[in-house]
Amino acid sequence: MVVLNKIYTRTGDAGTTALGDGTRVAKHNARVEAYGTSDELNCFVGVARLEADGETDNALSRIQNDLFDLGADLCRPEMEKDADAEYPPLRMAQAQIDRLEAEIDVMNADLEPLRSFILPGGSALAAHLHVCRTVARRAERLAVLAGEQEALNQVAVTYLNRLSDWFFVAARMANDSGKNDVLWVPGANR
Repeated sequence: MVVLNKIYTRTGDAGTTALGDGTRVAKHNARVEAYGTSDELNCFVGVARLEADGETDNALSRIQNDLFDLGADLCRPEMEKDADAEYPPLRMAQAQIDRLEAEIDVMNADLEPLRSFILPGGSALAAHLHVCRTVARRAERLAVLAGEQEALNQVAVTYLNRLSDWFFVAARMANDSGKNDVLWVPGANR
């Protein structure tokens, strides 16, 4: 249960923050950068939801919840001690990746194969989803970096990889099933 009675604590004024196990680290620690970027991504998903409706909005709502799970996972080190923890840490699960893959497959079934790279844009929703895609990729890169420095749940990294794919396909769907994708024209302005 989370209880936030006071928003500021002054404990981070010297440039450190507490991880999920209470360990204090620099605010620029790779793990903190990774879960901070997943939080940023969650905000962009919230903006995308302003343009979404129906099943797309429902899927984005699920993704927002997953991103909080992801942040909880990334902020908690010492995976080898999870079983001994007083409160079992929340870790990303393969089922979350499986759901994304199933949703990608359903969306992709309605799309023509790409014959060109596409530019971010088209509809407002597609543009927002492309921003989400790029922030997801950055969060993934930061999670990979953190994983090179200490133990990290690989499922969390894989989730971010698959999520960026989900945003790409969803952006194409938001462009009238790809019919209004903005195609890249190589060297068009030489």
